[in-house]
Amino acid sequence: MQLIGNGGGRFDDVREIAVLRGGGLGDLLFAVPALEALAAAYPEARVTLLGTPTAPAVLAGRTDAVHAFEELPVVPGVRDAGDDAPTLAAFDARVAGRFDLAVQLHGGGRHSNPFLLRLGARHTVGTATEDAEVLERWVRYVYYQHEVLRGLEVVSLAGAAPVTLDPHVRVTDAERAAARDRLGVRGRERLVAVHPGATDPRRRWSPGRFAAVVRARLGAGDTVVLVGDATDVPAAEAIRAAVPTDSADRVHDLSGRLPLADLPAVLAAADVMVGDDSGPRHLAVAVGTPTVGVFWFGNVVNAGPFDRGRHRVHLSYVTRCPVCGVDVTQVGWTAERCAHDPSYVDEVTPEAVLADVQDLLATTRRVD
Repeated sequence: MQLIGNGGGRFDDVREIAVLRGGGLGDLLFAVPALEALAAAYPEARVTLLGTPTAPAVLAGRTDAVHAFEELPVVPGVRDAGDDAPTLAAFDARVAGRFDLAVQLHGGGRHSNPFLLRLGARHTVGTATEDAEVLERWVRYVYYQHEVLRGLEVVSLAGAAPVTLDPHVRVTDAERAAARDRLGVRGRERLVAVHPGATDPRRRWSPGRFAAVVRARLGAGDTVVLVGDATDVPAAEAIRAAVPTDSADRVHDLSGRLPLADLPAVLAAADVMVGDDSGPRHLAVAVGTPTVGVFWFGNVVNAGPFDRGRHRVHLSYVTRCPVCGVDVTQVGWTAERCAHDPSYVDEVTPEAVLADVQDLLATTRRVD
C-alpha cells in the first residue's frame, strides 16, 4: 500500500524499535495497525512497546507485531499514575541507548517527545504540536484526525506502509468456545455483550437506555454479558435492577471482576457488542465481533469504526454543553473545558440501537 501523508524512506540497519504508546485500552488498540506496519517494514527488527500494564495484558501472545514490553515510569504527560510503576532511573537504565528507531504515538509531543529523546535512539519519528520539541522526522499534530490514521502517518515517516486499518487481537476458537460455555451459551443461542461506560462521563449513554436494549434482547431469547472495570459497576447494577426477574439468570455481570487479559475471549464469544465510544468497544472490533456504538459526533472523527458491514455508529450532535452552553466542538489540549459532565449522547434512542443490533445479527458473519 502507499505511504500515508508525506512519508519517508526506510532507515538502514534498524534492529531494535521502541514505540511509545501509553494511555488506556482504546489508545493502545489505535496503535496496533501502526505496530503491524512497522513489523512488516522492518521484519528483522524487534519491536518493543513502551506502555502501561494494559499493553501486555491485552497483546501478549495475541499479536506478532510486538516482541517485548517495557512499563513506563510515572512522568507527567506520559504516564500520570501507577503505584507499582518503575522509577524513571530504573527505566532509563534498562532502555537508554538500546534502540535504533524510536516512534512516538503518544499525543502531541509536548511531554512525549522529550521523553522519547531520552532513549538516545539513532532515529526518531512522531507528531508535534506548535509548542512541542520536534523529532528527526515529524508531522504536525492536529486534534481532529482518526487515531489509527494518525499512527499510520507517523510510521510512514519511517517508510512503513499500512497493512491493515482495523486493529487485530488474536483469539483462538478454543478460547471463544470456552467463554461461551462458561456463560451458558449453547449451540446457536446468541450472546450480546454490553459495555455501559466510558472514561469521559460525557460519552456515556445512560444506564436506562442500555437497560432497554438488554430487556429487548432478553425478550428475543439472547444471553447478555455486561463487561467493564470497577468504574462501570454502578451502571451495570442499574441495568441488572431493570431486568425482569424471570430473565435475570441470562444476564451475566462481569463488570469489575473480569481480568483484562480475559476480556478479549469474552468479547470474541459475543455475536454482537453494544457500547459507548470506549476501550472495550474498540477491543470488540479487534477480536472480530460486530459492534453497535453510541458516539458523540466529534469522537467519530478520531475513533469511529471504518466499515458499516460489521460496525454501526449512532451519533449525537450536541455542539454545546447542555448545562452552560460552552462550545464543545473546540477540543484538544488548548480547548476550554467546562466543569460539567452531562451525557452528550443521550439523544440516541434505544430503538435506533436495537434496529442495528437486529440487522447485524441477521447480516454479519464472523471475520477473524
